[in-house]
Amino acid sequence: MDIATFFQNYGLILLLVVLLVFMFWSSRRRTAKQKLEQEAKARQTVPGAEVLLQGGLYGTIVSYDPDNLDQPAIVELAPGVEIKVHSGAILRVVTPTEDTFTEDDLADDEATEEGYVEDVAEDSRQIVSDTTDPEPESGSKPQA
Repeated sequence: MDIATFFQNYGLILLLVVLLVFMFWSSRRRTAKQKLEQEAKARQTVPGAEVLLQGGLYGTIVSYDPDNLDQPAIVELAPGVEIKVHSGAILRVVTPTEDTFTEDDLADDEATEEGYVEDVAEDSRQIVSDTTDPEPESGSKPQA
């Protein structure tokens, strides 16, 4: 039996077996990756951590039990406003970046902005006063 006859008779079955093995391997790999991601999220989800919920709300974890995922987590959305959410509703733990603004940064920006606006207004008054035409000579009529 030559190779061409072998693939003609068994090629489709061989291709299906290879495809099934690849699908099984890919599925196991994806499951293992998801499990590692869930464990990492559970380690980061501690009281005081800022989280993003499935609904797009940001909050701070008050209590969370990574061992019992059926028990709801308590998330504080605003000072004094706490809600219970399913542990699966926590999409991810938000890690602060350098681009994150605090209220102090915002106040500094507003103060700088106000100073800039005052400087621009002063400069524009100076420009206007420098470019005004002197009063027309007496005896000449203003043109309409």
